Amino acid sequence: MIKNLGESNSLFNQYVSELRDESVQKDRMRFRHNLKRIGQIAAYEISKELDYEEREIITPLGAAKASVPVSYPVVIPILRAGIPIHEGVLDYFDKSDSGFISAYRKVEKNKKFSIKIEYISSPDLSDRVVILCDPMLATGASVITAWNAILANGKPKHTHIVSAISSMESLDYIKKKLSSRKVTVWTGAIDEELTAQAYIVPGLGDAGDLAYGPKNKS
Repeated sequence: MIKNLGESNSLFNQYVSELRDESVQKDRMRFRHNLKRIGQIAAYEISKELDYEEREIITPLGAAKASVPVSYPVVIPILRAGIPIHEGVLDYFDKSDSGFISAYRKVEKNKKFSIKIEYISSPDLSDRVVILCDPMLATGASVITAWNAILANGKPKHTHIVSAISSMESLDYIKKKLSSRKVTVWTGAIDEELTAQAYIVPGLGDAGDLAYGPKNKS
């Protein structure tokens, strides 16, 4: 299931527009903060999909009934660009466990690339709700590779993928690969074009570089 949070008018679209704006992008703290805001809003929307139970809460003046989550999701960012969204999601799911995935593009001599996983740290995911944080879904290869990798830690009950911007190609790829799985993609915008180098157009550029500075290309 694909849920485009940018379809309706809200402040959410202001945050996405600032992520795209090259004049605002010069402020790295602002860029990270806007990604964090997207994580917060996505977390709130995801919270509506969880299972709840009624509990009695004792106040200084009596008792009140409240509907609260039965359990909390495991939040996993794909490093490094996924960290700000991860922080935003944790602001709302403050009782959640976290995992971490380090992945990178390995460029071959023919200039094609593959996604390589370097490191995974994760709790047991068996029958848990998982939130994968990856701000840019270009081809969809990174998030599919990450999803397959986390299965070594158990099969999730449901997986939510949170991104700021997705390409239509990536969403088609994810639907194809995970059509039989319980997966929901939450995105802030869907762009049509993807370059030969797998960059989204208009997109916003390299989210990791804009958030934390350029990488050594050697």
